[in-house]
Amino acid sequence: MPACRSKDTMRTPAIALTAVAAASALLLTGCGTTENAGAEAADGAAITIVDDRGETIELAAPAKDVVALEWNAAENLVALGVMPVGVADVEGYTTWVKSETLDDSVTDVGTRGEPSIDAIAGLEPDLVVTTTDLPESAISQIEEFAPVLVVFGADASNGIGQMEKNLENIATATGREDEAAELITDFEQKVADGAAAIEAASLGGAEFAMSDAWASGGQVSIRPFAKGSLLSDVTEQLGLVNAWTGEGDAVYGLASTDVEGLTALGDLEFLYIASVEQDPYTDELAGNAVWQSLPFVQSGKVHRLPDGIWMFGGPSSMNDYIDAVVDTLAG
Repeated sequence: MPACRSKDTMRTPAIALTAVAAASALLLTGCGTTENAGAEAADGAAITIVDDRGETIELAAPAKDVVALEWNAAENLVALGVMPVGVADVEGYTTWVKSETLDDSVTDVGTRGEPSIDAIAGLEPDLVVTTTDLPESAISQIEEFAPVLVVFGADASNGIGQMEKNLENIATATGREDEAAELITDFEQKVADGAAAIEAASLGGAEFAMSDAWASGGQVSIRPFAKGSLLSDVTEQLGLVNAWTGEGDAVYGLASTDVEGLTALGDLEFLYIASVEQDPYTDELAGNAVWQSLPFVQSGKVHRLPDGIWMFGGPSSMNDYIDAVVDTLAG
């Protein structure tokens, strides 16, 4: 994938990578354990969490002033009712994450890949939340003045489970376990309702492919969401079947291909999310003979989903994604 555009506004969570680098830098394996001390923490109650690094995080009380260095963490905080005091790349978040809105009080603390340590320190946070995508050197600097809760950005062996675990970890640290349980219940109901709508539209078992793409130097790079990615898992929970058989990376479940690679796909529902700045499928490939020859293009089954659905987000973003898929295919 290409380098991020100005102000880190684009693409994969945390550090934007080249297509080659993504395959290696995202190969983080395993799933950390969480050990929460006691029941839901009341104001003033101490909290102990073991994060996805295996590090023990101890808080004297539920965190209130929290900095989020990844957008899924910021989204989850807002959904739980905790407005973060700082977020990495506020402008990018506002563009890519429409499910949970930041208010004007939130301070921008730099890019997701290279946050400003001074800006974070200046906010005097009770807690900083980031993912394993952030370099350990940056995490160590932040830990000199604030506790850091590190979660996996995703887990291609347990996409939905990791998404819910991240929410629950943040909820424990902020004393919002009840709110997390309600969010997960709402997500599960959204899945059930969406699956019923897909079945009612006689689309149960229909094949799909989901991707994003970008153009650079006249070349279109395509990232299919392979089996194991969060979006694939959610879509298959709706009763559809992912037709992309290529392997994705171990964390985000993202594959990489070009237009010729799509010739392996048959007449299916082709879903995609594009940048607000460009739509490679509509623009760059408008006159491409290979693209025009694809069965799903010829049958008119190419569907751009609405902007602002964060592909690597929490339950709030996934609720928006489910609504978009159901509205597009069964509406």
